[in-house]
Amino acid sequence: MNVFPADKVNHRIPLLITLALAALLTACASAPLPPTESLNAARDTISRAEQADARQYAGAELEEARVQLVMAEKAVVKESMAEADQLAKQSRVAALLAMARTEAAKAAEINREMLRGADALDVEMGRQGEQK
Repeated sequence: MNVFPADKVNHRIPLLITLALAALLTACASAPLPPTESLNAARDTISRAEQADARQYAGAELEEARVQLVMAEKAVVKESMAEADQLAKQSRVAALLAMARTEAAKAAEINREMLRGADALDVEMGRQGEQK
């Protein structure tokens, strides 16, 4: 008496191969890649913000960007790639905000200096007008 007829065994081999391949693909899919692009973009933006003197003008925003980046890197270590991607993107946005606030603060300084110069010219013109 044959327990496994040959025709049934032959039909099970492709099924077993398919199941093995599915298991292999699932195992590969369960280890997502780190969000390298988001992490690099955050690092680059933080670096640009530092070069623009954000420490002086937008220190809180720059620090927030750094904290978010560290949290993103920790999420990568924990293999929580979706969280790492989100945190890296938040880090980049915080660094962009630091850059924008820095540029706004620099522009405000330039405006104040120009107003002081204009006021000094007004005073000088008033003096010259009194002398005539």
